Order: sequence, then structure tokens, then C-alpha cells
Amino acid sequence: MRRYASEKVSKLPRYFDRVHGIDVIVHRTERSHEVEIIVKADRHDPFIGKVSGPDVYACIDGAVDKLERQLTDHKTRFRNRKHTA
Repeated sequence: MRRYASEKVSKLPRYFDRVHGIDVIVHRTERSHEVEIIVKADRHDPFIGKVSGPDVYACIDGAVDKLERQLTDHKTRFRNRKHTA
């Protein structure tokens, strides 16, 4: 599971170059798993993706998808901030 999470998370700096650290937190209860991924970026609050469900691998995929969206949205806003119409 650790290798799977590190493979998925290693793709996140592709979406935003100023990533300094990534933390993956897996919390397991009786019936479900909760995955929280925290991405620390330069000059910005941390990006957080949190998903819970019965399958830990699906939760990792869901959290990575959320973070991909957050990072690409931030990157487009960051690049286009001076080019308003």
C-alpha cells in the first residue's frame, strides 16, 4: 500500500512546480478507510485532498484526483493573474 501511494503521489509535482512536501495519512476504522493527502507548496496554504470509503486504494486514487484538480486550478490562476480580459 505504501508503494502504491508513493507512486500515485509522485506524479503530483507535475501539476505545480513549487511543491515542497507531500504527506499521506491513512486512518482505518472498522468499516472504512480515510485517506488524507497534504501537499505543501511554496507561498501557499497546503492543498488537502481527503476521501473516505471501504477500499483504501480507491480512496488514494480519489484523493490524488482531487489534488490534481486543485493544483491545476491554482496553476492556471497563478499564471493568468496578470492577463485579465
